[in-house]
Amino acid sequence: MPERLTEMLMDTWTPLIILWITVLPSIYMAPMNQSQVLPSGSSTGLKRLNEEQRVLHRSKRGWVWNQMFVLEEFSGPEPILVGRLHTDLDPGSSKIKYILSGDGAGTIFVINDKTGDIHAMKRLDREEKAEYTLTAQAVDRDTNQPLEPPSEFIIKVQDINDNAPEFVEGPYHATVPEMSLVGTFVTKVTATDADDPVYGNSAKLVYSILEGQPYFSIEPHTAIIKTALPNMDREAKEEYFVVIQAKDMGGHMGGLSGTTTVTITLSDVNDNPPKFAQSLYHFSVMEDVALGEPIGRVKANDLDIGENAKSSYDIIEGDGMDIFEITTDAQTQDGIIRVRKPLDFETKKSYTLKVEAANIHIDPRFLSGGPFKDTATVKIVVEDADEPPVFSSPTYLLEVHENAALNSVLGQVTAHDPDVSSSPIRFSIDRHTDLERQFNINAEDGKITLATPLDRETSTWHNITIVATETRNHSQVSRVPVAIKVLDVNDNAPEFASEHEAFLCENGKPGQVIQIVSAVDKDDPKNGHYFLYSLLPEMVNNPNFTIKKNEDNTLSILAKHSGFSRQKQEVYLLPIVISDGGTPPMSSTGTLTIRVCGCSSDGTVTSCNAEAYVLPIGLSMGALIAILACIILLLVIVVLFVTLRRHKNEPLIIKDDEDVRENIIRYDDEGGGEEDTEAFDIATLQNPDGINGFLPRKDIKPDLQFMPRQGLAPVPNGVDVDEFINVRLHEADNDPTAPPYDSIQIYGYEGKGSAAGSLSSLESSTSDSDQNFDYLSEWGPRFKRLGELYSVGESDKET
Repeated sequence: MPERLTEMLMDTWTPLIILWITVLPSIYMAPMNQSQVLPSGSSTGLKRLNEEQRVLHRSKRGWVWNQMFVLEEFSGPEPILVGRLHTDLDPGSSKIKYILSGDGAGTIFVINDKTGDIHAMKRLDREEKAEYTLTAQAVDRDTNQPLEPPSEFIIKVQDINDNAPEFVEGPYHATVPEMSLVGTFVTKVTATDADDPVYGNSAKLVYSILEGQPYFSIEPHTAIIKTALPNMDREAKEEYFVVIQAKDMGGHMGGLSGTTTVTITLSDVNDNPPKFAQSLYHFSVMEDVALGEPIGRVKANDLDIGENAKSSYDIIEGDGMDIFEITTDAQTQDGIIRVRKPLDFETKKSYTLKVEAANIHIDPRFLSGGPFKDTATVKIVVEDADEPPVFSSPTYLLEVHENAALNSVLGQVTAHDPDVSSSPIRFSIDRHTDLERQFNINAEDGKITLATPLDRETSTWHNITIVATETRNHSQVSRVPVAIKVLDVNDNAPEFASEHEAFLCENGKPGQVIQIVSAVDKDDPKNGHYFLYSLLPEMVNNPNFTIKKNEDNTLSILAKHSGFSRQKQEVYLLPIVISDGGTPPMSSTGTLTIRVCGCSSDGTVTSCNAEAYVLPIGLSMGALIAILACIILLLVIVVLFVTLRRHKNEPLIIKDDEDVRENIIRYDDEGGGEEDTEAFDIATLQNPDGINGFLPRKDIKPDLQFMPRQGLAPVPNGVDVDEFINVRLHEADNDPTAPPYDSIQIYGYEGKGSAAGSLSSLESSTSDSDQNFDYLSEWGPRFKRLGELYSVGESDKET
């Protein structure tokens, strides 16, 4: 107890003692030599001590000679005296001048150049800057010459407890499993103090809990938070709010403190078993429910969460273990009861099941608390439903020979109504599966008969669907597939596999194989095909050829002699009879064409035509054909060239650089004048399209053909031609069938009011010889050119 009291007193009075020493440094400098303030080696005079003092006295050192101290945050009316510099070279005559340089010299620290006193002019903060390095030097006041080398020293800022602890990383969040033992680690917090951790207890922190007891505790010096109570249950309380305090000065009175909050959440463990909401469940289900369809749900609640709350369901007892199954809904954790096998009300009307729910993830620490499972009873009642007919078999297979008689019975299907009422059944064929209507069925007894002849070679299998319908409820329908296999009978004769044409060399030898032929049969006997080959009875003694049956069911044609000649006979026809071994046997006759050909020495066929003998020696038929083809090709080219030359048309577009309007076309015919009514038909002028429609342009073929528009009926001669031409012009402008190219419109009406007058000879009263075309020069260069042409023409005519 005395030691603790002493420590508290020291912590309380230390700042006052330091302040007193700093303010009154001369008290502690008195027993020291005047040169102790400067560092050793600064000057010879400063380093020397009075020999007598060294002998007679032992100097007591009150501080480190090259350091000074100043208390931080000190503020007063006068600058604080930090220390005094003095050299033994100073006789007191004020000829020594003290100079200070370095960190804060002149601003923070000021020296009295006569006395050497150093004062702090500003309030200092150790957390901002802990020490200052300065340099002092003594110089002659008159000459400014240094009396000794400069000496460096340090002014340290003494710390005071002016900073409270801070939790930089707060607020904190932590988790700890529920039901944890006392002393289980939760988390660790950390506070920092900006004060000097070396000097005093300003930065010595002690931690404590202000809120959160008695559930949690904290280590005072390590700040580790632990559980303080056992068996904390998450289901009772999940989250705790803890306030932590950090106090400096070792936690003593007068220390500064800081706080932070820690939110502690209890994580879940599997400490609760599942529990059914009720011990007995009742469900009802129709007997025609589809397999796999859910019929009900059961629920086992678990106070835990997440993986610890997951349960699995099983049917452990009951008379319907093979009829029903139960699965777990991953989202809701419900047990879903489903139908595994078909139900039948007439067979069994109710079932009793015992279901169990058990946790999937079990914590062994809590097994002593009891089994983590629960059971419940489920009663299921099957309700009657109007069921469709049931066939005696899920599929039927019938066999019939392809030569079966019409209306013969192929087989029978049967079905019954499983309901208690037992409605009569009617049968029918789904005609979508029997489009050709080859089969019929008796609606009463289900006998299937043949409606049309069968052909195995066309279709071997017939798949139809039989429909059974209740007569009392036509909505109750069942279907069953019926496969009908058509069995083969020997109703097809064998025949050659392909059309054969054999080639026989003139230089062939007797017994040489000319051709090997094979046969095919559309029938499909059980033991495979076996063909018999023979010649017609009248050709059994054929002098030229014979046949030989091979082991692979083929036939070889052989020559009986040599010396065949194309001159004598070019082609031979050999009828061959092919029969099978079926019942009844079927046969056919095929004719083999044998052509006599010329062959090379190695047996290669070169020519099979009799005319080859009249060709020159060394010229083959192929060469002759090539020569003939070349001649024909040349003739065709010549004919085409001549035809194109004859039918070459003059271009319709005048390519001459001269203007088309400067071309003059002269005719030798001259009209009879205005009184000449025989030169043209006024009716034709009034209806130029004619009775049969318009006259098409012959120099260009139009892309589209249009029906000719109906011409107007002839008008009397008294109609004004001017009006007629205007009508025709309007009609041509609005005609959709008008060609897109330029065309010439010819009118008999000349018009009135022309400045040039009429150029027609109909009104001319003079002859051609009296015409003077010089006046045309006044109408412009084009008419001038026209006048010159006419003048030249007239002069040529007179000449």
